[in-house]
Amino acid sequence: MKQLGTIYGINGPIVYVKGRTLFQMSEKVFVGKEKLIGEVITLDNERTTIQVYEETSGMKPGEPVYSTGSPVSVTLGPGILNNIFDGIERPLKTIAELSGEYIHRGADVKLLDTEKKWPVHVTVEVGQEVIGGTIIAEVPETKTILHKSMIPPDIEGRIVEIVEDGEYTITEPIVKVQKLDESIIEIKLAQEWPIRNPRPTKSRFESSIPLVTGQRVVDSLFPIAKGGTAAIPGGFGTGKTMMQHQIAKYSDADIIIYIGCGERGNEMTEVLEDFSELIDPKSGNSLMERTSLIANTSNMPVAAREASIYTGTTLAEYYRDMGYDVAIMADSTSRWAEALRELSGRLEEMPAEEGFPAYLASRIATFYERAGLMQNFNDTEGSVSIIGAVSPQGGDFSEPVTQNTKRFVRCFWGLDKALAHERHYPAVNWLDSYSEYIGDLAAWYRDNVSPDFVDNRRRIVEILHQESSLMDVVKLIGSDVLPDDQKLTIEIGRVIRLGFLQQNAFHSEDTSVPLKKQGKMMEIILYLRKRCKSLISHGMPMSLLQREDIFTKIIAIKYDVPNNKLEMFDQYKNDIDEFYTKIMEKNA
Repeated sequence: MKQLGTIYGINGPIVYVKGRTLFQMSEKVFVGKEKLIGEVITLDNERTTIQVYEETSGMKPGEPVYSTGSPVSVTLGPGILNNIFDGIERPLKTIAELSGEYIHRGADVKLLDTEKKWPVHVTVEVGQEVIGGTIIAEVPETKTILHKSMIPPDIEGRIVEIVEDGEYTITEPIVKVQKLDESIIEIKLAQEWPIRNPRPTKSRFESSIPLVTGQRVVDSLFPIAKGGTAAIPGGFGTGKTMMQHQIAKYSDADIIIYIGCGERGNEMTEVLEDFSELIDPKSGNSLMERTSLIANTSNMPVAAREASIYTGTTLAEYYRDMGYDVAIMADSTSRWAEALRELSGRLEEMPAEEGFPAYLASRIATFYERAGLMQNFNDTEGSVSIIGAVSPQGGDFSEPVTQNTKRFVRCFWGLDKALAHERHYPAVNWLDSYSEYIGDLAAWYRDNVSPDFVDNRRRIVEILHQESSLMDVVKLIGSDVLPDDQKLTIEIGRVIRLGFLQQNAFHSEDTSVPLKKQGKMMEIILYLRKRCKSLISHGMPMSLLQREDIFTKIIAIKYDVPNNKLEMFDQYKNDIDEFYTKIMEKNA
């Protein structure tokens, strides 16, 4: 670490160094006497501009700025899971032990524990040729996840020395590699990677496998693929965070990276407490065993908020390279965009719409483009799925962050305040939402769930749209003037809304629903509609059909049919047939 300049000017988190310097673009630097962490963001002959990831109050011109010669990076290795970091991967538990409840400026802590010894099983042999991504050792990081230590992506050569299986720290050499230039390099359990550089992969696959979440409105109507991108926009109180919690707990992703980006402190506290108490339904262990949290609350420095998104994505890519399916929950990208806006204002850049910088769209695209289902260099397959919450002011989806996000995601789950007020959760508005993955996933649904799954999904969506149009008429002139077939559409629409789309997070059978049950539920609702249409075509009035309890019975399927007893759906089909026969005989 060498001093390469002195502070000339300070503007909040922005610090200027006058004159031509030897700093590099995106270099990590230490600023001031307290050695606050910063990053070089602009360079020219007249001055260097640095964004500081910590509070700059009390800093003065003339204080030193030190070079590190390397970009802002994270440490990758065992110890990431079951941990809580700030926006630049500093462990909050360690900082709390040193400085109490509030982060002390200039806290000098190791990003990962360098003293803990991990049980290591070496998986390579002396003389073996290795490339970037080759797995050299396996470490049981938690009870749930086996950590696979890899050769860094930019190294290629031959193994010349290995250690015996045993316990080692992340800083002790595990293998030695002779590179192509004959030099010898030591490979440890831990490695560094710049947060703004995507980790390389061998190839990218098409989105052909769904990320199954257990939420019916997502899995059946608006699915997301593994390696896909989704946005959850919604106003205050519409359930964005709760929806991300449900997906984090019940989705079939192997690992969860939760990024609390600029959210309120009390909300982040709730997330931290909830995640530590949740039991992983797949393993029976704590959910934190396969989760890493990045907490960056609204009162933390904005520059660290801006970096937190890239920190979380880099951690996700690292586990993807091991062959895991990783899901990122970013809550919320609007706060991240606001950090960009504040930094842009400090830099006196020309503002675009609503004061956001002109490069807002490209930054959003850069973030979401790091998702994907990939073939790694070690020939494993892994994915990074990104689900970003968007918090438009006043629930206005026409604001710049929501609109630019829609350009780069293929799945849009628009939350509706009116549905939330009606206690309809998830409050996903089926008229505003969409998924572009339906066609890509159709073959998987056909082979793994039901041959009619996609067609049934299409018919369900059509009924919901028809019901919405008819309800506009009902609000004006009432339902009495409608013909019976349209009254049936409204009634079936109600069954779909209450019995299929609405889900109870606190009910053991309804909180998460397997795809096969979702498919059976759609089949039984459509079968009820088919039989009722037949009755109406025979002249039976809708008022007669509504006197029976069959509609209420079908709505209650979500509670009454256990997720592991799908054979019970046959009885419901028989009940509908009996209802049909009863009506026909009574009015013969």
